[in-house]
Amino acid sequence: MASPDVITALSWLQIAVAAVVAVALTRIVAPYGRHARPGWGPELSSRVGWLLMEAPSPLLFLAAAVATGGSPVYAALYLLHYGYRAFLYPFLSPGRPIPASIALSGAAFNVVNGTINGAIPAPEAAHLGSPSFLLGTVVFLAGFLVHVDADRRLRLLRRQTEGYGIPTGGGFRWVSCPNYLGEIVQWWGWALLTGALPGLAFAIFTTANLAPRAIAHHAWYRRTFPDYPPERTALVPLVGP
Repeated sequence: MASPDVITALSWLQIAVAAVVAVALTRIVAPYGRHARPGWGPELSSRVGWLLMEAPSPLLFLAAAVATGGSPVYAALYLLHYGYRAFLYPFLSPGRPIPASIALSGAAFNVVNGTINGAIPAPEAAHLGSPSFLLGTVVFLAGFLVHVDADRRLRLLRRQTEGYGIPTGGGFRWVSCPNYLGEIVQWWGWALLTGALPGLAFAIFTTANLAPRAIAHHAWYRRTFPDYPPERTALVPLVGP
């Protein structure tokens, strides 16, 4: 298992990469889902692609946590998300094929991210009753519920329309991408509850990755549906386009 110095270096590297990703994704929309387009190489089925991309994170997190004596409480929260994202979500609804290049780049990120977050040291008992831990846990769980509910609404809509339509209800009353908003909120909650650099790096990278995609989704909705609700913003209620 990597030393604490290596974990710190990888965390800072992840933050640096997040800055590059944020700039790149304002110019190039990742070519999967509704933004799929040819020219990005071989494709994998949606289920295979999601498993390949997401499964490394919980597996490496567990390996690192066991090796370093990590916190069972942190593990329970982390695996709540990734049990859903890696092992349940891919099978709930078939999606469009994913370029292998996208799946592999996501897997590479998750190898590093799962390892550095799994290596977060177990906190002292007093931390588990601290305001930062309690508030961070509430924020994490609230974000998880928002994004799971948004996924469910999108899934039901696809079944009804056999494609894409205008989602309604839940967080969609205010924003185009409550699924992304919920996930961003989750990982800022994680950063708060752990108080650790790898948690902060994960929150920053998630924001850098998902915020530009939410803006791209919002623009797509407006182009595709002339009657799209004008009061909705892309990601943050009442803020932005």
